Amino acid sequence: MEKDQNHHGTHVNGTGGPLDERFTEGETSETLTNRQGHPVRDNQNIRTVGNRGPATLENYDFIEKISHFDRERIPERVVHARGTGAHGYFETYGKLGDEPVEKYTRAKIFSGAGKKTPAFVRFSTVTFGKDSPETARDPRGFAVKFYTEDGNWDLVGNNLKVFFIRDAMKFPDLIHAFKPDPVTNRQDTERIFDFLSQTPESLHMITFLFSPWGIPANYRQMQGSGVNTYKWVNKEGTGYLVKYHWEPLQGIKNLTQEDAEKIQAKNFSHATQDLYEAIEEGNYPEWELCIQIMDDHEHPELDFDPLDDTKIWPEDQFPFLKVGKLVLNKNPENFFAEVEQVAFGTGVLVDGLDFSDDKMLQGRTFSYSDTHRYRVGANYQQLPINAPKKHVANNLRDGQMAYHVDSGPKQNPHVNYEPSVLGGLKEANKRPHPYQPHVEGNLQKAKIDRTNDYKQAGERYRLLEDWERNDLIQNLIAALKPAHQRIQTTMVEHFLKCDEDYGMQVANGLGIGVRNENGSYHLEVSEEISPSNGSLPKQGGSPAGSTGAADAVKEAEQKGNDAHPY
Repeated sequence: MEKDQNHHGTHVNGTGGPLDERFTEGETSETLTNRQGHPVRDNQNIRTVGNRGPATLENYDFIEKISHFDRERIPERVVHARGTGAHGYFETYGKLGDEPVEKYTRAKIFSGAGKKTPAFVRFSTVTFGKDSPETARDPRGFAVKFYTEDGNWDLVGNNLKVFFIRDAMKFPDLIHAFKPDPVTNRQDTERIFDFLSQTPESLHMITFLFSPWGIPANYRQMQGSGVNTYKWVNKEGTGYLVKYHWEPLQGIKNLTQEDAEKIQAKNFSHATQDLYEAIEEGNYPEWELCIQIMDDHEHPELDFDPLDDTKIWPEDQFPFLKVGKLVLNKNPENFFAEVEQVAFGTGVLVDGLDFSDDKMLQGRTFSYSDTHRYRVGANYQQLPINAPKKHVANNLRDGQMAYHVDSGPKQNPHVNYEPSVLGGLKEANKRPHPYQPHVEGNLQKAKIDRTNDYKQAGERYRLLEDWERNDLIQNLIAALKPAHQRIQTTMVEHFLKCDEDYGMQVANGLGIGVRNENGSYHLEVSEEISPSNGSLPKQGGSPAGSTGAADAVKEAEQKGNDAHPY
């Protein structure tokens, strides 16, 4: 039978696509390619200087992948669509612990005890749409925009201190796995754990997410974290590795799956309501900003890489040092103009703050700004909620929704370029001691050396309280019950490597037998595994943590009251 030439080949005889049977050498119909038809030979790692150095601009496959991902939803955010926010201020203590903060950073926001900097905070869930319930098992976004005297600084993080992956190349895949199935349009834990079972670095985050820490009671009573490793730079140009942590002065409260489902039945905007009413009543939420800090090098004495965002820096080695306090004291006057149009970016840093070579941070720094230009528009920084509270002058021009021209008051209007001798803008003065880290290594796509995927996950499991551990195990069992048997056994193998009790508890709940022979585990799978609570979906899995998704479908029909047409 003659092939349909409309679906195959080049412009000469049709367009190429998945059905085209002409392949590059070594390529098959299952080979991953980019949209230029280039085989993707490493879909796990961005290209860096050495295996832990900075990313380079010619990361073509990553930039193509992430920039397409940034444009997958119109018009809401691809991630963090459901959120709320508030205005407030950050008050610096002027010290890092007991030392002058200037010893470690020249960022002015931290100098001068008692100085207050205006701020706006947006809280959010990650995975679902902008009208989804706030009881979802999901990380919570915790993004802060500081309107500093040197311009804006954005600290964009989550409530949990670690993440699922350590390389930005995998971010679109991670979110696709957690987003609704592209066919059924519902979240499916089989898809989630299909991805996570092949990504062992996620074990630490899984242990947090499927415990009560995966459902904060509200936004006021949850922690925040910058997640990634950043750098501070002092006046001498010396850099330090730092991590940021927000500790709520209201205390911390989390929900079990059972309690969250009861709350969701009554109010799917409970956290938004809680924050708004607290501020209206004068019960202003407060968080202290704590810093962990270490010298800027690889730290070979540690059993993990300090740039790895799947890891926590041990507090006994790197204590939390208080540096200031955040207070939220004013609700938005217009939700859309402020909460929906606010745009954060990990690249928005002021002098004295800098990037580390954290691979997730390097990827996020491109993705965030790229997303905003697509979602809000090329001139999103001119919106009042995003504009810095200081002088702005540049040569950027035109584009969608340009409010005004950011030209200087004495700038020649004919000169929108630099350098110029005809009255254009001039570069700022150079810093006497610029931060210039040394980088050396082969450009390559490779994992970091010290992955150590299981140790901290096991430590976290053992640190959980009994009720937290019980909820974690039940949620994992419920999530894995509908999954393919290979996914179940792979996850049990991972949990056993974290902690034997961890793996045994999940295995028992799934009906998987485990034999330990001289430290080597052998799994025995039952032919039939029946659910412990509720019925399983006919196809795929349930929402993360849910045990009664299929029951709810039946109950809706059974309990529905008959009505006459009108």
